[in-house]
Amino acid sequence: MSVRLLYITVPDRAEAESLGRYLVESRLVACVNILDGVTSMYRWEGRVQSDSETVCIAKTTEAMVEEAIRAIVERHSYEVPCVVSLEVTKGNAAFLQWVEDAMGPQSEEA
Repeated sequence: MSVRLLYITVPDRAEAESLGRYLVESRLVACVNILDGVTSMYRWEGRVQSDSETVCIAKTTEAMVEEAIRAIVERHSYEVPCVVSLEVTKGNAAFLQWVEDAMGPQSEEA
């Protein structure tokens, strides 16, 4: 299996939904989970900052990681967006297969 998780932070739910929809519709990812109400603390321009953010967790395949990252960075409102790829080493085999299948060409039924 070549499933990867993309961990992405965005400023709000609206951007998360817009980005998530684009990624799924473009078949760059199989699905996106959106988690509201995250507090992020970070150093930016020499100061420690704290902001409310929304987290997106996208499921994709290794083959699509680079293209998905490029698309996210191009559409993201942050100057330096957080987008990291995490390797999935184990999981529900049926779910992992679904991710790979969902990334394939659009079926004739759709």
